[in-house]
Amino acid sequence: MQKITSQLLYKNIKSLVDAARRDIVSSINTKLVETNFLIGKYIVEFEQTGKSRAEYAARTLKNLSLKLTNEFGKGFSVDNLENMRKFYLVYKKSETPSRILARSVTFQKSETLSRNSSSKKIFRLSWSHYNLLLRIDSDAERQFYEIEAANANWGIRELKRQYDSALYERLALSRNKKKIKELSRKGHIIESAKDAIKDPYILEFLTLKTEAAYSEYDLESAIISKLEDFLKELGKGFLFVGRQYKITLDEDHYYIDLVFYHRILRCFILIDLKIGELQHKDLGQMQMYVSYFDDVVKQKNETKTIGIVLCKNKKESIVKYTLPKNNNQIFASKYKMYLPEKDDLKLLMDPGVPYGLNDTNEPAN
Repeated sequence: MQKITSQLLYKNIKSLVDAARRDIVSSINTKLVETNFLIGKYIVEFEQTGKSRAEYAARTLKNLSLKLTNEFGKGFSVDNLENMRKFYLVYKKSETPSRILARSVTFQKSETLSRNSSSKKIFRLSWSHYNLLLRIDSDAERQFYEIEAANANWGIRELKRQYDSALYERLALSRNKKKIKELSRKGHIIESAKDAIKDPYILEFLTLKTEAAYSEYDLESAIISKLEDFLKELGKGFLFVGRQYKITLDEDHYYIDLVFYHRILRCFILIDLKIGELQHKDLGQMQMYVSYFDDVVKQKNETKTIGIVLCKNKKESIVKYTLPKNNNQIFASKYKMYLPEKDDLKLLMDPGVPYGLNDTNEPAN
């Protein structure tokens, strides 16, 4: 039997305690969200049994806030109680993979509340997450961010960043009506090369000023220094391979700015950075890189290499007439150094797809 050292004993116990504490925090967060959902339900059902005047409802919440705060301390302000009320109204019927719909307790006209239900609604995100999600008016958009936050284990800061960078709108730009609906039901599903591409990419975390002069080397160095943030912006499935990847053709050396591997698509993804406007020669150069990887680097059980020319500006006509019509390997995407205006992106979405359609094909509330 292997001898157990005191250091190994310490590490094993530390890991056990750390895991237990994480489970406790997760359990507390889940219980808090479930409790707030039921508080919202009680408030709504109480209002339905009483007067419907707005001033009566406001006075009820104010009195309730005072009593609960005196009893339990902070966390029961009028604003927070109103958020719980809204939380219940928004989530009482909808269901996504981040929560399970089940029977819940029923409000009674008597002083006691029924607890005869054995099942409840189970939530996977924190109350802070749901507070942010409640600000989103579109059902489809809210459901998309909920699914992605749960599946990708986004913290509240990352969820806010993805929302502020208009991830939903950017993904929707390249999708038809059916695909946009799938975003709200399944989240960001990657099945083909086009699914993994965004246009534009938002690089505000690099803190390179838009108006300042910088070189392609400066841009690449900034990305490497913020590699974790860049990987998050690229999306799920990306693994970093290297920078300035050297290939040699007839004694001539070429260097690919950034090389990644996509574990879902099982292929290499090459990125070339261009600080100016896209030229047709940039796409031709990327085609050479991709062909080389397919012939020399790619293994038989891997799929075809994808190339992305990441540029500051591009003309769609250059892309259209440089790349073949059946192209599914070479892409040109813009990058922005600032968070986009959501309304501008919505205007660019398919005009045949009203923004915010929900699963019932009706406009979202």
